[in-house]
Amino acid sequence: MSTQSTDKPHPDPDQITVGIRQPWVELILKGIKTIEVRTVNTRKRGRIYLYASKKLAETPPALAAAERHGLEVTTLPRGVVVGSVELHNTRPIRKRDATAACVPAAMLDGQYAWELRDPVRFAEPLEVLFLPYGVWFYPWKRRG
Repeated sequence: MSTQSTDKPHPDPDQITVGIRQPWVELILKGIKTIEVRTVNTRKRGRIYLYASKKLAETPPALAAAERHGLEVTTLPRGVVVGSVELHNTRPIRKRDATAACVPAAMLDGQYAWELRDPVRFAEPLEVLFLPYGVWFYPWKRRG
């Protein structure tokens, strides 16, 4: 659950990035949210960059999680790469994953758990050259 800070990250244009809305990204970086809930599975594993989407997650569970952990959602960085995390495993989600996912168990039916560990927060968010075009994207290299 340690979140390190990297002083001057050097963006790797070949490093894949996932876009996640705030406050979820912040909760991942704090080591609180260790499961990302997704509708699709993925074969990707290893270190991935975290892009804080421009849009906020304004659902009741997101706002409740932010409040529970003392986050002021409107002040969180958006539209930038804020850190990285290891995508350790993916699997069908279970009701008992609700706490690690920071959402009510009722929201988990038919979803996948992306198990995350070892979050690293960048000291300064990184501006992107290319915006997300799906679940995965490369923020510093043209698609294709």
